[in-house]
Formats: sequence, C-alpha cells, structure tokens
Amino acid sequence: MRTVIWLVLLFAVAVVAALTLGDNQGLASFYWSGWRLDLSLNFFLLAALGIGFVVVSAMQAIDALVGLPARAREWRALQRERAAQSSMREAFTEYFAGRYSRANKAAQRAVAIRDEVEVLHDDHDFQVLAHVIAAGSLHRLQDRGRRDEMLQRAFRLGRKLGPSAADDGARLLAAEWALDDRDGPRAEALLAELQPGVARRTQALRLKMQAARMSRRPLEALHTARLLANHQAFTATAAQALLRALAFETLDAVHDADQLRRLWAQFDVADQRDPFVAARAARRAAALGAAEDARLWLRPLWDRLESLGADGRAQVALALVDAVAGIGPEWLPRVETVQRNHPTESAVQGAAGAVFAERQLWGKARRPLEQAATDTAVESRARRQAWRTLAHLAGEEGDEERANACHRAAGAID
Repeated sequence: MRTVIWLVLLFAVAVVAALTLGDNQGLASFYWSGWRLDLSLNFFLLAALGIGFVVVSAMQAIDALVGLPARAREWRALQRERAAQSSMREAFTEYFAGRYSRANKAAQRAVAIRDEVEVLHDDHDFQVLAHVIAAGSLHRLQDRGRRDEMLQRAFRLGRKLGPSAADDGARLLAAEWALDDRDGPRAEALLAELQPGVARRTQALRLKMQAARMSRRPLEALHTARLLANHQAFTATAAQALLRALAFETLDAVHDADQLRRLWAQFDVADQRDPFVAARAARRAAALGAAEDARLWLRPLWDRLESLGADGRAQVALALVDAVAGIGPEWLPRVETVQRNHPTESAVQGAAGAVFAERQLWGKARRPLEQAATDTAVESRARRQAWRTLAHLAGEEGDEERANACHRAAGAID
C-alpha cells in the first residue's frame, strides 16, 4: 500500500513539473558592474534548489562535527547509566536470593557509578533505593554501624530532594529494622517523621502497633490494632484474637479500681461488647474490690446472653460468679430467666446457683451448684467455688459430714 501511494505522488509531481516547466519562456537576469547574465528560469530554480541543498547539508555536517564531543559525552554517560541500572538489578536479584554480601557490593557499585559521572537524567529515587538496598543487606548481615550510615545517607538525599515514595519506604524499613533490634523508641521516632498520609498506611500502623507493644503501652496498641482491623489488615479470626489479647494485656496491667474504670471508659464499644473482654474486666474489677462495677459491665451482656454463643455465655457466667458479692435482688429475675433458657449449660447454672446462694435462697441454689460442681467441662476455679458454696449450705443445715465431703471435693480439684 505504501508503494502505491509513493507511485501516485511521483506521478502527480511529474505531471505538475511537465505542465509548469515544460513550456516556460521566462528568464532570470543578473547585473553586476556592467555585466549581464541571463539564465533560464527553470535552470535558475533548479540551481537555487541545488545550492540550498548543498548549504543545508554543509551546515548540518559542521554542526555534527562541532557537537561530536558533546554526543560522545552523552554516549559515555548513557553507558554508565546502563551499567548503574544493571548493578541495581543485580543488587535486587541477589538481595531477594538471600546473597546479602553480593547484594551490598552490587548496590555500592551502583552508587559509585552514579557518583562518578553526571548521568543523563538525575534520578534521585534511584540513589535512595540503592542506599536502602545496601542498608538492607547490611541489616541482614548484622552490620548495624554501616547499615545506619547508609540509612543516614538515604535520609539526607530525601531531605534535600523533598518527599518521595523512596524516602517513605526508607523510613518504613528503618522503623522495621529498629523493631528487629528491639529498639522501640527509635522505631517510634522514625514513624513520627512520616507524612500524615504515609502514617495512616497499613504497614505504618502495623509497625506502630508493634512499637507500642514493645514499649509496654497495650492500650495504644489496642487502638492501633482496631484501626488495622477496620482496614481489614487481618482476617476476622486473627483480628479478634489479637484485639482480645491486647485488651487482656491492658486489663492485667491495672493496679487499682479507679485506673480500671478509666481504662474501661477508653475501650472501644466493640471491645466492651466482647464477652471475653468484658468477663476479663469484670473479674479484674472483682479482684480489686469493685464488684458493683463488674456487674454493671456484665449486665448488657447478660441481657443478651442468647446471642453470645456457648463460649461467650460461659465466660460471662463465670465472671458473674466472681462478682456475686453484694448482688442485689434486681438480678434475680434476669438469672432465673437465663437459668430456664439454658438448663444444660453448667457454667450458667453455676452462676445462677451462686446468685441464689448470695441472696440466701438455699433451696434454689443447691441443684444448679451441684450441676456446676460435678461437670468437668466447667472451669476448675468455678467448680471449687461451687463445692465451697455447697459446703457452706451443708454447714447452714447442720450436715457436717456433707460439708466435709464438699470441702474434700473442692480440695481435690487441681
């Protein structure tokens, strides 16, 4: 198709030339110092075109000759840039292959090549990445001194050139390496230098959570883990397990009831509605002498006990057993309703029996307590408490033999 187009254009040019130049009677006359030169107009036009072509060709040749050194420098710079890129690819390959000494040497070679000559395009991200790969290799080799030196060079480049993705990546990696060194304050300092948008990324939040746990601040770690869970950084099961573990760490770190109350107010609503977390908090409150607060935290869960599942119901029920001291009569209808709805769940029955015994309803308390005391699936501490309560009931009835038997059964539980 292209050949046909060229033939058509050539035919058109030939036709136009034949029509315009074939019968041209014009002259071109030139005068100089009494001399006169007459030229055919066609010849003059052809000569002008030829001279123009020669002049342009000569100018281009002179320009090429004059610019030859500059093009030679560009060619040499291009070759150096290709060598630097090749060394950088080699550094990445060796790093991911686990050959960290070779990766460090290749990255250092890439940096040296870029520093030797002025390349065509001053790619500063390339230099930052080369320093980061070298630092990462040194980190794997446990050479912390040289690693920190390479990191500082990368940070200086980043500060000089302004924010970039490579600089953000260098700081995130530096924070991760600080956590590997068990240096929580340094990791937090590096994370604090991140831009606000970068600090909200999943990786930054993960590192922030790890740094908070390392610095013994489980509440801050819990809030950060909640953000990660909302961003779906974990599976649902892993997120639930992590949040519960952090909540447990936070609750176990308190030392008085007032501190526990303030901590509970800072918990997320989702944490307060978790039966395992609420049960742990209630038990901690009961141990610190704040049984009324424990029951207050358990009441919303007790009122919707049907929706918690068997494990959740067992946790809430066992926590109520620990917080039963001083329980008021308003709990009796709630307990009786749950007792009727779950006759086969021994933990729930044990909680009902403990409430009845606390209210001195001995007749109602005996049967659910016996069910909880003899069920090996119930937590050992709750079983011991049930046997002791039964021993107290037997003592109230004057049956010393039964009371002693209950005490022995409680003592036999590991």
